[in-house]
Amino acid sequence: MAESKPPMKHYAQAQTTFKPPLIANDNAFLGDVFTSQERDAEKPVSCGFYRLEKGKELVYTYTYHEMKIILDGSFTISDETGQKVKATKGDVFYFPKGATITFETEDFGLAFYTGQRKEGAA
Repeated sequence: MAESKPPMKHYAQAQTTFKPPLIANDNAFLGDVFTSQERDAEKPVSCGFYRLEKGKELVYTYTYHEMKIILDGSFTISDETGQKVKATKGDVFYFPKGATITFETEDFGLAFYTGQRKEGAA
């Protein structure tokens, strides 16, 4: 029997309709939209949206590699090496495994991420 071809997945208007759940404090939201873990349990990739609203900063140490693109609003993003960036729409970041990153915003920021991890493992 021939192996079936995997279908693509589509989430229409995800940037405006997907509401990531609260993950920290009362202002940090993150939710996976898709994952590859069913097809590749050994090296899964998950993606979704991260939103930070005005309030407490979020400090996060990555246990996996992640890429992030800023979609709306702005963040101030800094790391333990002293780098600090005012991130705005269109900016792309790579956060290597082991990096501790601080996210802040004066109003709100929305980003799309892809990380080499299982679904819900952020």
